[in-house]
Amino acid sequence: MFAPERHKRILELLEESGSVLVSKLSDELGVTEETVRRDLEKLEKSEALMRTHGGAVPVSRTSYELSIEKRKKINVDVKQRLAKAACNHIMPGDTIFLDASTTTFYMAKELRGLNNLTVITNSLRVINELVACENIKVVAVGGLVSNNFSFVGALAHTTIAEKYFAGKLFFSSRGVSADAGILESNEDEKNIKTAMLGNCEQAFYLCDSTKIGKVGFTKLAKFDDIDYFITDAELDEKMCEVLAASDVTVEKI
Repeated sequence: MFAPERHKRILELLEESGSVLVSKLSDELGVTEETVRRDLEKLEKSEALMRTHGGAVPVSRTSYELSIEKRKKINVDVKQRLAKAACNHIMPGDTIFLDASTTTFYMAKELRGLNNLTVITNSLRVINELVACENIKVVAVGGLVSNNFSFVGALAHTTIAEKYFAGKLFFSSRGVSADAGILESNEDEKNIKTAMLGNCEQAFYLCDSTKIGKVGFTKLAKFDDIDYFITDAELDEKMCEVLAASDVTVEKI
């Protein structure tokens, strides 16, 4: 079996069982354990899985974060549509929070033509996109720079919590479920978003369909904390019920 075939089979097994062991993969694929380890290493470098002691698990079942550059390439069309839909809620004179998600990066591109707008953000990508716009005031919260190209840490959190308030917050997360609410897999980013949620009048959650049912190890928000749920997903009955119970407006793009 050639390497591409092995890689395909490894990912299939991960999808089926939720984890794989080197020893069992060796038997399944008919290759040495050293070959399996090399295969897992290559798949991890492509961010298709995360290696563990003796095996591997899918990226979606870990707190592992895809790099910002790779996340920008996932569901680009949907994220651009979400961004345009979100921007329809922004008016000249607004003060808004933008988190460091890839969808808000696309929002920043849409906002360039607006006048008299103040954007408070921890995203270096958003800052870079808007900094040259004379009609937009950009407030960077400062702090420790993460590998997500964002400001995080105590300084960033305190700056938002104690110094800034916005009429509207636009944010995304690792995942969302009817039972658990809005979930995140990065504690630093979660803390920043929590501060923004606490200091805004309206919260807009931007959710592409890949986030439905996806887990994160830390809870970011309850549905009661948001006002709008903007998505391309076909929501099931249970999700619709919990959103309605929390008086959340669902906007399907």
